[in-house]
Amino acid sequence: MLEINFLPFPNLETERLLLRQVNSNDAEAILSLRSNDEVMKYIPRPYLKNIIEAKDLIAMFDDKIENGIGINWGIAFVNQPEKILGIIGHYRIKPEHYRAEVGYMLFPEYKGRGIVSEALKKVVEYGFKEMKLHSIEAILDPGNIGSEKVLLKNGFIKEAHLIENEYYEGHFLDTMIYSILNK
Repeated sequence: MLEINFLPFPNLETERLLLRQVNSNDAEAILSLRSNDEVMKYIPRPYLKNIIEAKDLIAMFDDKIENGIGINWGIAFVNQPEKILGIIGHYRIKPEHYRAEVGYMLFPEYKGRGIVSEALKKVVEYGFKEMKLHSIEAILDPGNIGSEKVLLKNGFIKEAHLIENEYYEGHFLDTMIYSILNK
């Protein structure tokens, strides 16, 4: 079984991006991100309502990092590290199966610039090289064509389309699972 340790926190860098730890200074941005209709359109999670909920979410991120059960990075430009454009991370890590779920969200004004794809490549690389994962999955709403394109572009393949397997706010929802193997 995998032994996962995210301490000290691993900042990751690409040509344009810095993937860094989300901190309390990001609370306003996290609130804005997690209460944005366009961002949350395909994410069946409650909207954040206030700055306290945003700080609580950041504290939950920190707790998961400290306990090696999940990791989130704030996505920022290298030359503007204080301003996050979105978040990306490994969620639902299954160390006994050497598998984790990757997830991401980005402010709408940054879509279409290859930012998620660039960040995803680095996070997948980290998952395989540093975390020693065998596979990484992404779970998405079938209507989220943009996310599906990003995953396919980055070597993920469709594993499944589950019919009405989640219940959220009075509705049953389908989900699709995409994955990539460590080759």
